[in-house]
Amino acid sequence: MNPKLSVLTAARRGWFTRTDAMDAGYSDSELRRRLRAGHWTRLSRDAYAEPAGWPTGEPPWDRARRLHLLRTRAVVERMGGAAVVSHQSAAVLHGLPSWGLDLTKVHVTKPSGRQRSEAIAEVHRSRFEPGEITMVDGLQVVTAARAITETTCVSSYEVGIVLGDAALHQQLVTTEALVTMANRHKYWSGAPAACAAARFADGLSESVGESRLRVLMANHGLPAPRLQAEIHDATGRLVGRVDFLVGARLIVEFDGAEKYGETADAMLAEKWREDRLRACGYGVVRMSWGDLDQPKATADRIRWALGHLPGLGPADRIRWP
Repeated sequence: MNPKLSVLTAARRGWFTRTDAMDAGYSDSELRRRLRAGHWTRLSRDAYAEPAGWPTGEPPWDRARRLHLLRTRAVVERMGGAAVVSHQSAAVLHGLPSWGLDLTKVHVTKPSGRQRSEAIAEVHRSRFEPGEITMVDGLQVVTAARAITETTCVSSYEVGIVLGDAALHQQLVTTEALVTMANRHKYWSGAPAACAAARFADGLSESVGESRLRVLMANHGLPAPRLQAEIHDATGRLVGRVDFLVGARLIVEFDGAEKYGETADAMLAEKWREDRLRACGYGVVRMSWGDLDQPKATADRIRWALGHLPGLGPADRIRWP
């Protein structure tokens, strides 16, 4: 990319149009050749980007977010000032997790005009209450609370928990704001899921995996866990902070791929930590992404562990129907 087009692309925050390329001295044949070679990539009709500066080995979900944000900018500029970024597109702009989100189309909302579906955009029609629109990176965007409510209504309760937990953890919203927003729009299709998710969201959840595991345990009638519980030994010394404490003495940890790193020292330190927790009389159950795809088996495993903690006599065991 020559310096002139680099300046034009930077002004658009990462994307450019055919006209930008022509103004910078490129021809249509050069544009097509660069697209075929992979030097440039097409975002949508008359919207392009140069991936050369993007991180090497970028995970597919991060790449999907990057492309969606660039497409969002292109769509908003094409539609003019009346379009407000909404739904999952707004959630991504607010920096919320993209797990479970359909990012194939950019979602915008207008207060007037017709609702329509385009090749790259979903255009919604809805009025906005005062305080429901904010600015993020130079774009008009619905607030995080409204984005979570909208997205939950068109996706699922579990997605709503993931978004709500993350927004609370990042202090983008308060529980009161989430509940108020969901109740305000209680007549929307899908609103019951949004209202329930707003009430269940918890900012102590620190990852998508923890949020999903929390939903799994609740769905299967397991005791509500304490999140980020601190465990101390008999002398009062802190042994560790754990993801979940279920009942009085069962620790449930969610191990994401990046949680402890991949060094031998990190893995050994975690083993020593777990040994100390067990020495304090706690049971420890570890969960991973694969366990979330087997909800019944995972719930049964936790339930069994609750009834077979070390040191429990027959009269002390937790019984299940």
